[in-house]
Amino acid sequence: MLEFRSVKVVKPDDVNVILGQSHFIKTVEDLYEVMAGSVPGIKFGLAFVESSGACRIRVEGNDAELKMTAAENAASIGAGHFFIICMRGAFPINVLNAVKAVQEVCCIYCATANPVEVIVAETAAGCGIMGVIDGAKPKGAESADDIAWRRGLLRKIGYKL
Repeated sequence: MLEFRSVKVVKPDDVNVILGQSHFIKTVEDLYEVMAGSVPGIKFGLAFVESSGACRIRVEGNDAELKMTAAENAASIGAGHFFIICMRGAFPINVLNAVKAVQEVCCIYCATANPVEVIVAETAAGCGIMGVIDGAKPKGAESADDIAWRRGLLRKIGYKL
């Protein structure tokens, strides 16, 4: 029997998340080191779902609320070898290449502050992530005003001169 379900990632609005797949128990420690060493002052929590042996949700981070948020989402999604990073004080763009470079990381599903739903398939063998829904549907192509807003925002937050 194959069942599909959608699981909403529950997080505060000001929290960015990175969702991915990895394959080894040391993922949680290696991701901790990447996050702690990437951006001074970043606050984060991360959870990795081990899918063999004890099958535990491994949790690390430097912020109790974000660790709990990551752990609760990992439990509700329940997919094996899945990880979630919840962060404040940085954007995913600040850490994403370093996260992707971790030896155990297989893929990234999304990196966003948007509302996210995870599409999970479940069989007798376990659960796996089929994909994510990241944000809302498009409302049309950008106008000249939209272009000006986008360019202004990138300059305001320091990503362009």
